[in-house]
Amino acid sequence: MATILRIDTDILILGSGGAGLFAALHAHKGAPELKITVAVKGLLGKSGCTRMVQGGYNVALDPRDSIARHFMDTIEGGKWLNHQELSWVLVNKAVERVLELENDLGCFFDRNPDGSLHQKAFAGQSFDRTVHKGSLTGIEIISRLAEQVWSRGIDRLEEHRAIALVPAADGARIAGVLMIDMRSGDFVFVRAKAVLLATGGGPSMYLYHTPSGDKSCDGMAMALAAGLTLRDMEMVQFHPTGLVAGAHTRITGTIIEEGLRGAGGQLLNAEGSRFLDRYDPAGERATRDIVSRGMFMEMQAGRTGPNGGLYITMRHLDSAMVRREFKGMVERCHDVGFDLVDGLVEVTPAAHYMMGGLVFDTDTSTALPGLFAAGEDTGGVHGANRLGGNGVANSTVFGGIAGDVMADWVRREGAIVDEDGTVIEDAVAGALLPFTRPAGDLTLIQRRMQRITWDDVGIIRDAAGLNRGLAALEALATELQETGVPAGPRLSNVTWHDWLNLRSQILVGRAIATAAQLRQDSRGAHYRTDYPEMDSLQGSRNTLVRLRQGKLAVDTQAVAFTRVRPGETLIESPMQTE
Repeated sequence: MATILRIDTDILILGSGGAGLFAALHAHKGAPELKITVAVKGLLGKSGCTRMVQGGYNVALDPRDSIARHFMDTIEGGKWLNHQELSWVLVNKAVERVLELENDLGCFFDRNPDGSLHQKAFAGQSFDRTVHKGSLTGIEIISRLAEQVWSRGIDRLEEHRAIALVPAADGARIAGVLMIDMRSGDFVFVRAKAVLLATGGGPSMYLYHTPSGDKSCDGMAMALAAGLTLRDMEMVQFHPTGLVAGAHTRITGTIIEEGLRGAGGQLLNAEGSRFLDRYDPAGERATRDIVSRGMFMEMQAGRTGPNGGLYITMRHLDSAMVRREFKGMVERCHDVGFDLVDGLVEVTPAAHYMMGGLVFDTDTSTALPGLFAAGEDTGGVHGANRLGGNGVANSTVFGGIAGDVMADWVRREGAIVDEDGTVIEDAVAGALLPFTRPAGDLTLIQRRMQRITWDDVGIIRDAAGLNRGLAALEALATELQETGVPAGPRLSNVTWHDWLNLRSQILVGRAIATAAQLRQDSRGAHYRTDYPEMDSLQGSRNTLVRLRQGKLAVDTQAVAFTRVRPGETLIESPMQTE
């Protein structure tokens, strides 16, 4: 077997987005004597999806708003599939966390003339509650978090990709994580008393997608391989406005932020006509699932621009306001030849976020003792559809909780334990497999995967397409196992990591398709033309997916309405107005 380097740490954090960095800071504050290590596939502070957040951070701060209203918006937006206790933690802790971001960590968000935090409109919400830094909120948050992590001397393993969650020899808890040092190509086993899974989701297996290039659903794939359960994997959110700049550029799919529509931006077809009112009375301010579905139907009807997309325009609005409020968006569009202020910008729905993910509890613990999870790797917070602005709140809220809980847990129960060596042996053999196979065309496999998921497991689904898509993905998984990479050194071997990316993406794509087959109604981000109606909300059930002996097994469980039942509300009185 290949040589494996070994490192011991107290707390190992996989991922350096909002969840991972908040966890590192909170764990260090709670137990400064512990050794904390952050492992990231890219560079800390320079990679991942939190950095790419444009819109902002949902939080109920205005006296006319309320935590109960934010909660009800989240539950109703999630079509009552949410784990209500998780959603309750989200909306409550978001208030604490946004103040922490400003007062303790140094974030500077946009403000009103009276000095209060400016909160803008986002779709699907009954109150303007999205705190932001222009349209570059994520850069502000990650830059400040990274500075704080660097200043505390927290250990970093940059350009290290995790490939297996390794249990203890007796299976009673997690023992550590097997990684690849992407620079050297060496295998590294990090033993840890506690591990946080915070790699982020990122549905990059679709033709049009928004996540950063390093995202390949590795965390969810590792969780499946470890025998853990994922919930509601059919719920993949498509952001309505991904930039369409042609197949020749990676900027295609980059988000044109939701705040544009909140400010009055309009979506037009190739005939120059608005169309969303045919799909929902809220038009451009409907939730993301409805807007994306309406756009996709318009695209299928052929009323598209030169690159197959539709258009967003702000030209009917005050140009000075657009330049002032959306400076980053104006510049991004200009860089690729579009005039956001006075012209038309071609856009398409793009796979953006996964509401489904690893089953976890309000304290971020999972079914495997010692393994915690936060952020987009997890499922349950958002239900069937995530409200824009709730994503970065989710990551920072539960990342902070994970740090607090792990620090306490390690002090009480933490131990370095012997690992299950067979898991490591199998993981190493699986990762080296492409070097033993004839080299093939990975780009072709990637394009076929993206086309399969977009056409058959995408915005609009039916039984025939899901069956066809799942069969094609399973065949593609088999083909990948027989497809190798060119012989050569493993150090900085991008082609090898492309192969590993595809392995994760195809497995998670299969989980999405399998869960979508099981859900025979339309709800939130999951829409089936053969089951176009939503089943009774009172009988709502979550889908569950796990991997058993290489095969995906599915089940359901009833949603627990622990705070509020369909037809009820926690809002005690109508919203106050000035």
